Amino acid sequence: MVEDWDKFLIPYKQAVDELKVKLRGIRAEFLKEDGQSPIEFVTGRVKPVDSIKEKMVRRHISEDRLEEDMEDIAGLRIMCRFVEDIYQVVDLLRKRTDINILEERDYVHNKKPSGYRSYHIIFEYPVQMLGGEKKILAEIQVRTLAMNFWATVEHSLNYKYQGEFPDYLATRLESAAEAAFRLDEEMSEIRDELNDTNKKTSDNHKPDD
Repeated sequence: MVEDWDKFLIPYKQAVDELKVKLRGIRAEFLKEDGQSPIEFVTGRVKPVDSIKEKMVRRHISEDRLEEDMEDIAGLRIMCRFVEDIYQVVDLLRKRTDINILEERDYVHNKKPSGYRSYHIIFEYPVQMLGGEKKILAEIQVRTLAMNFWATVEHSLNYKYQGEFPDYLATRLESAAEAAFRLDEEMSEIRDELNDTNKKTSDNHKPDD
Protein backbone atom coordinates (compact mmCIF):
# COMPACT_ATOMS: atom_id res chain seq x y z
CA MET A 1 0.00 0.00 0.00
CA VAL A 2 1.19 3.53 -0.79
CA GLU A 3 1.04 5.30 2.57
CA ASP A 4 3.03 8.41 1.60
CA TRP A 5 2.49 9.52 -1.99
CA ASP A 6 4.99 12.39 -1.75
CA LYS A 7 7.72 9.95 -0.74
CA PHE A 8 6.63 7.42 -3.39
CA LEU A 9 6.90 10.01 -6.17
CA ILE A 10 10.36 11.37 -5.22
CA PRO A 11 12.35 9.09 -7.61
CA TYR A 12 9.91 9.85 -10.44
CA LYS A 13 10.32 13.60 -9.94
CA GLN A 14 14.08 13.20 -9.81
CA ALA A 15 14.05 11.18 -13.05
CA VAL A 16 11.99 13.83 -14.87
CA ASP A 17 14.25 16.64 -13.65
CA GLU A 18 17.43 14.77 -14.63
CA LEU A 19 16.17 13.75 -18.06
CA LYS A 20 14.92 17.25 -18.90
CA VAL A 21 18.42 18.59 -18.20
CA LYS A 22 20.05 15.82 -20.26
CA LEU A 23 17.72 16.17 -23.25
CA ARG A 24 18.00 19.95 -23.26
CA GLY A 25 21.75 19.47 -23.14
CA ILE A 26 21.54 17.40 -26.34
CA ARG A 27 19.61 20.23 -28.00
CA ALA A 28 22.22 22.78 -26.91
CA GLU A 29 25.00 20.56 -28.28
CA PHE A 30 23.26 20.26 -31.66
CA LEU A 31 22.77 24.01 -31.85
CA LYS A 32 26.42 24.61 -31.01
CA GLU A 33 27.68 22.13 -33.62
CA ASP A 34 25.19 22.54 -36.44
CA GLY A 35 23.07 25.62 -35.74
CA GLN A 36 19.91 23.51 -35.67
CA SER A 37 18.55 20.63 -33.63
CA PRO A 38 16.02 17.80 -34.14
CA ILE A 39 14.80 18.67 -30.63
CA GLU A 40 12.68 21.81 -30.57
CA PHE A 41 11.88 21.71 -26.86
CA VAL A 42 11.38 19.27 -23.98
CA THR A 43 8.69 19.10 -21.31
CA GLY A 44 8.14 16.67 -18.45
CA ARG A 45 5.76 15.92 -15.64
CA VAL A 46 4.98 13.45 -12.88
CA LYS A 47 1.42 12.15 -13.08
CA PRO A 48 -0.78 13.72 -10.35
CA VAL A 49 -1.90 11.36 -7.60
CA ASP A 50 -5.58 11.66 -8.58
CA SER A 51 -4.69 10.65 -12.16
CA ILE A 52 -2.64 7.71 -10.89
CA LYS A 53 -5.56 6.49 -8.77
CA GLU A 54 -8.04 6.92 -11.64
CA LYS A 55 -5.80 4.95 -14.00
CA MET A 56 -5.32 2.22 -11.39
CA VAL A 57 -9.09 1.72 -11.30
CA ARG A 58 -9.49 1.96 -15.09
CA ARG A 59 -6.62 -0.46 -15.83
CA HIS A 60 -7.23 -2.71 -12.79
CA ILE A 61 -3.74 -2.06 -11.38
CA SER A 62 -3.23 -2.98 -7.74
CA GLU A 63 -1.07 -0.76 -5.50
CA ASP A 64 1.46 -3.52 -4.92
CA ARG A 65 1.98 -3.72 -8.72
CA LEU A 66 1.99 0.03 -9.35
CA GLU A 67 5.73 0.40 -9.98
CA GLU A 68 5.75 -2.53 -12.41
CA ASP A 69 2.47 -1.98 -14.26
CA MET A 70 2.13 1.81 -14.66
CA GLU A 71 4.66 2.99 -17.22
CA ASP A 72 3.92 6.71 -17.37
CA ILE A 73 4.06 7.99 -13.79
CA ALA A 74 7.14 9.86 -15.02
CA GLY A 75 6.60 11.24 -18.50
CA LEU A 76 8.56 13.42 -20.89
CA ARG A 77 7.71 14.89 -24.28
CA ILE A 78 10.19 15.83 -26.95
CA MET A 79 8.82 18.18 -29.59
CA CYS A 80 10.28 18.23 -33.09
CA ARG A 81 9.66 20.41 -36.13
CA PHE A 82 9.71 17.61 -38.72
CA VAL A 83 8.62 13.97 -38.83
CA GLU A 84 12.15 12.93 -39.82
CA ASP A 85 13.44 14.56 -36.64
CA ILE A 86 11.31 12.17 -34.57
CA TYR A 87 13.22 9.16 -35.85
CA GLN A 88 16.56 10.92 -35.44
CA VAL A 89 15.71 11.55 -31.80
CA VAL A 90 14.56 7.94 -31.35
CA ASP A 91 17.92 6.74 -32.73
CA LEU A 92 19.73 9.01 -30.27
CA LEU A 93 17.72 7.57 -27.38
CA ARG A 94 18.45 4.00 -28.47
CA LYS A 95 22.19 4.72 -28.22
CA ARG A 96 22.07 6.12 -24.70
CA THR A 97 23.52 3.98 -21.91
CA ASP A 98 21.58 5.64 -19.08
CA ILE A 99 18.18 4.38 -20.22
CA ASN A 100 17.11 0.81 -20.87
CA ILE A 101 14.42 0.82 -23.56
CA LEU A 102 11.79 -1.85 -22.94
CA GLU A 103 9.21 -1.07 -25.62
CA GLU A 104 8.67 1.23 -28.58
CA ARG A 105 5.27 2.12 -30.04
CA ASP A 106 5.24 3.90 -33.38
CA TYR A 107 1.95 5.76 -33.58
CA VAL A 108 3.43 8.17 -36.14
CA HIS A 109 3.00 5.86 -39.12
CA ASN A 110 0.60 3.54 -37.28
CA LYS A 111 -1.88 6.11 -35.99
CA LYS A 112 -4.55 5.31 -33.43
CA PRO A 113 -8.17 5.14 -34.65
CA SER A 114 -8.76 8.62 -33.20
CA GLY A 115 -6.07 10.05 -35.48
CA TYR A 116 -3.51 10.38 -32.66
CA ARG A 117 0.14 10.27 -33.76
CA SER A 118 3.27 10.16 -31.62
CA TYR A 119 6.25 7.89 -30.95
CA HIS A 120 6.22 6.32 -27.47
CA ILE A 121 9.24 4.86 -25.73
CA ILE A 122 8.87 2.92 -22.47
CA PHE A 123 12.14 2.59 -20.59
CA GLU A 124 13.80 1.81 -17.30
CA TYR A 125 15.84 4.57 -15.67
CA PRO A 126 18.17 4.32 -12.63
CA VAL A 127 17.76 6.98 -9.96
CA GLN A 128 20.37 7.41 -7.24
CA MET A 129 18.56 7.58 -3.89
CA LEU A 130 19.85 7.77 -0.31
CA GLY A 131 19.31 4.05 0.06
CA GLY A 132 21.03 3.25 -3.25
CA GLU A 133 19.98 2.90 -6.86
CA LYS A 134 16.28 2.59 -7.67
CA LYS A 135 15.11 1.72 -11.19
CA ILE A 136 11.81 3.21 -12.28
CA LEU A 137 9.65 2.93 -15.38
CA ALA A 138 9.09 6.08 -17.44
CA GLU A 139 7.81 7.13 -20.84
CA ILE A 140 9.05 9.51 -23.50
CA GLN A 141 6.71 10.71 -26.25
CA VAL A 142 8.34 12.16 -29.36
CA ARG A 143 6.12 14.14 -31.72
CA THR A 144 5.99 17.14 -34.03
CA LEU A 145 4.60 20.50 -33.01
CA ALA A 146 1.52 19.87 -35.18
CA MET A 147 0.93 16.46 -33.57
CA ASN A 148 1.29 18.02 -30.14
CA PHE A 149 -1.21 20.79 -30.93
CA TRP A 150 -3.79 18.20 -32.03
CA ALA A 151 -3.13 15.96 -29.01
CA THR A 152 -3.44 18.90 -26.60
CA VAL A 153 -6.84 19.89 -28.00
CA GLU A 154 -8.03 16.26 -28.13
CA HIS A 155 -6.95 15.74 -24.50
CA SER A 156 -8.93 18.75 -23.27
CA LEU A 157 -12.01 17.60 -25.19
CA ASN A 158 -11.53 14.07 -23.89
CA TYR A 159 -11.60 15.43 -20.35
CA LYS A 160 -14.76 17.43 -21.06
CA TYR A 161 -16.64 14.53 -22.69
CA GLN A 162 -15.19 11.81 -20.43
CA GLY A 163 -13.88 9.99 -23.52
CA GLU A 164 -17.34 9.70 -25.09
CA PHE A 165 -17.13 12.03 -28.08
CA PRO A 166 -20.22 12.66 -30.22
CA ASP A 167 -19.74 10.97 -33.61
CA TYR A 168 -19.57 14.24 -35.52
CA LEU A 169 -16.83 15.53 -33.20
CA ALA A 170 -14.80 12.32 -33.43
CA THR A 171 -14.99 12.55 -37.24
CA ARG A 172 -13.84 16.16 -37.23
CA LEU A 173 -10.97 15.36 -34.86
CA GLU A 174 -9.79 12.52 -37.08
CA SER A 175 -9.99 14.82 -40.11
CA ALA A 176 -8.02 17.48 -38.26
CA ALA A 177 -5.35 14.91 -37.34
CA GLU A 178 -4.93 14.01 -41.02
CA ALA A 179 -4.70 17.70 -41.92
CA ALA A 180 -1.99 18.16 -39.29
CA PHE A 181 -0.02 15.21 -40.67
CA ARG A 182 -0.33 16.53 -44.24
CA LEU A 183 1.07 19.82 -42.93
CA ASP A 184 4.02 17.92 -41.41
CA GLU A 185 4.66 16.16 -44.73
CA GLU A 186 4.39 19.40 -46.70
CA MET A 187 6.84 21.21 -44.41
CA SER A 188 9.30 18.32 -44.74
CA GLU A 189 9.12 18.56 -48.53
CA ILE A 190 9.66 22.32 -48.39
CA ARG A 191 12.70 21.81 -46.15
CA ASP A 192 14.13 19.22 -48.54
CA GLU A 193 13.69 21.58 -51.51
CA LEU A 194 15.39 24.41 -49.62
CA ASN A 195 18.28 22.12 -48.66
CA ASP A 196 18.66 21.01 -52.31
CA THR A 197 18.62 24.62 -53.50
CA ASN A 198 21.20 25.67 -50.91
CA LYS A 199 23.43 22.73 -51.81
CA LYS A 200 23.28 23.55 -55.53
CA THR A 201 24.04 27.21 -54.81
CA SER A 202 26.96 26.21 -52.64
CA ASP A 203 28.30 23.81 -55.30
CA ASN A 204 28.02 26.50 -57.98
CA HIS A 205 30.11 28.88 -55.91
CA LYS A 206 32.94 26.43 -55.29
CA PRO A 207 36.20 27.50 -56.97
CA ASP A 208 37.30 25.44 -59.96
CA ASP A 209 40.28 23.14 -59.49
